Amino acid sequence: MTATNVQQFRQITADIPPLSGKEAEIEKIVNHQETVFLDKTDINLQDKKALFACALHMHQPTIPAGQHGELISNLQHMFEHQGEGDNHNASVFAWCYSRMGDFIPELVANGCSPRIMLDYSGNLLWGLQQMGREDVLNNLRKITQDETYQPYIEWLGTMWSHGVIPSTPIPDIKLHIQAWQHHFAAIFGEDALKRVKGFSPPEMHLPNHPDTLYEYIKALKECGYRWLLVQEHSVERLDGQGLHQEDKYIPNRLVAKNSQGETITITALIKTQGSDTKLVAQMQPYHEAKSKSRQFINGISIPPCVTQIADGENGGVMMNEFPRDFPPLWYGIKDSDVVGVNGTEYLELLAASGVSEDDFPVCQAVGQHKIWQRVENDFTSEKVESAIAFLTENDHQFHTEGASWTNDLSWVRGYENVLQPMNQLSALFHQKYDGVVKENPEITKNQDYQEALLYHLLLQTSCFRYWGQGTWTDYAKELYQRGIDIIRP
Repeated sequence: MTATNVQQFRQITADIPPLSGKEAEIEKIVNHQETVFLDKTDINLQDKKALFACALHMHQPTIPAGQHGELISNLQHMFEHQGEGDNHNASVFAWCYSRMGDFIPELVANGCSPRIMLDYSGNLLWGLQQMGREDVLNNLRKITQDETYQPYIEWLGTMWSHGVIPSTPIPDIKLHIQAWQHHFAAIFGEDALKRVKGFSPPEMHLPNHPDTLYEYIKALKECGYRWLLVQEHSVERLDGQGLHQEDKYIPNRLVAKNSQGETITITALIKTQGSDTKLVAQMQPYHEAKSKSRQFINGISIPPCVTQIADGENGGVMMNEFPRDFPPLWYGIKDSDVVGVNGTEYLELLAASGVSEDDFPVCQAVGQHKIWQRVENDFTSEKVESAIAFLTENDHQFHTEGASWTNDLSWVRGYENVLQPMNQLSALFHQKYDGVVKENPEITKNQDYQEALLYHLLLQTSCFRYWGQGTWTDYAKELYQRGIDIIRP
């Protein structure tokens, strides 16, 4: 790219989302011990047999596909290319991003007590802003900022650019988490960010490399998160067995141990296996919860909770069956012993009942039992890497790609042409900025830093390693080149 083209390109991207610059302020906002839902909830755990919790995941990637190479939302690209693939669904997708802002007020006005958790990627939020879709954003602001609706809605944090955590360079995990917090606060306000206590990982992907998982949990806790959502087959008991059936419906304590033997823990809510979109679209978690009974944690009787997450817009069931089945359900359970709950609300109610995190069953990332068997309490990086190398070579069921919503898709194999540039750009970014930011944290307010950070994070979007080789890997190549031109002009 010539100097002239670089300058022209930088003018195109001068309007970038707020991803950095308020790290110290954000840290103060999110690190508090106040309850979020306890003084607002209408749920009495003693009256309930079981609970259910549903989350909706929303994402559209940012792609370099504007008329002059601008960064635009894939949703905008869908609108502009209606004849390609399923792009005719663009308007329906946009409605899906907005519709909870209609459903929740109507249900509340009619005496219902609905619950929903929302997970929107930073890419999507920025794309809606770029497209001028204030109708969608204002609908979301209504249910987020109006105290009338705060008991019913819970926002979940995520990685800003939908990076899958196991293959994200460790120093970048916290950058994604902080970028999303910056962006969310800019749109919905600091009070709204203060209430975001749960984390939804892109693709439900949990790393099982000991050092990656440790740094991931450490970053989450440093950024004020109290719990995260995990898929049941991505975790195991400490003895390497799968979770006990009853433990899938109560919180678990996820333990992360690094190669130095240091441990850190965080609460995990377990998403059970199944056809995600169909289960949520047809409100199956409620129907499953009806078959559950109260169980005991450390001698205290509590209602279990069936937890599910699904794409909020993708597929016919979410476009058609969810709006058919979600609103009517709440009218029928007004006085039921099975009701909806949100994640942080459930944990706060349990705490108020005398159940602490130390009482939860303990789990770890799947496959780690095999690592620790070979390490034998001799904790060094060399010993851990040796164990991983041996298992990778000799155990066809073992890998450190982590586990996600699907076991038949790798985010690593076959994508060296994306991963190598991604890691190279990451190394250059940290080489250029880590030292100067340490000396002067104000650097993160500078436009050159923010532009470099934008491309650095965008290149890690999972979509560039989902749709196979071709257009999407070409997008990654273009983002890499632009990032290089900014970091190393």
